Amino acid sequence: MKTEHEAYLTLAALCAKTEHCQHEMQEKMRRWELTDEQQARVMERLVKERYVDDERYARAFVNDKVRYNKWGRLKVEQALWQKHISDDIRSRVLDEIDDDEYISVLQPLLKQKRKSTKAANDYEMKQKLIRFALGRGFTYDIICQCLEN
Repeated sequence: MKTEHEAYLTLAALCAKTEHCQHEMQEKMRRWELTDEQQARVMERLVKERYVDDERYARAFVNDKVRYNKWGRLKVEQALWQKHISDDIRSRVLDEIDDDEYISVLQPLLKQKRKSTKAANDYEMKQKLIRFALGRGFTYDIICQCLEN
C-alpha cells in the first residue's frame, strides 16, 4: 500500500523515464489499493503536469510498434484499444502513418519469410505469406500491394 503522495511521486518518476498511458497508471494505483478519489486526484495532477498524455503515448507506441516491431495497423490499433486509448486519439495517430510506410515495413518481412517458407507452388506460397502478414496486423490491401511488387 502507498499513500496518495507516495503514489504520485512513484508514478511521476516512472513517467519521466518512459511514456505511459492513463490506463497503466490507474492499474498501478488499483494494485496499491488507492481509493477512487485518491486515484482521480493523482491522475489529475499527472495529466495537469503533463507526465501522462494519452496522445503523446499513442504516438510513441505506434512509432515503436510499426517501425521496430514491424506490426501492421490492425495489431497496433487493437493494442491501443486494450490500453483504453480513445477512438479519436487512436484514429488520429494511426492516420499519421501512410500506406507507403506500412509497405516499406512489410516488404522486407515478406521477402525474408519467402526465403524460409516451403511451398509446393506459387499459389500456396502466396497464401502462406498472406496468412503471415495478416497475423502481423497488416491489412489485405497493403499485403496485396507488397505481393504484386
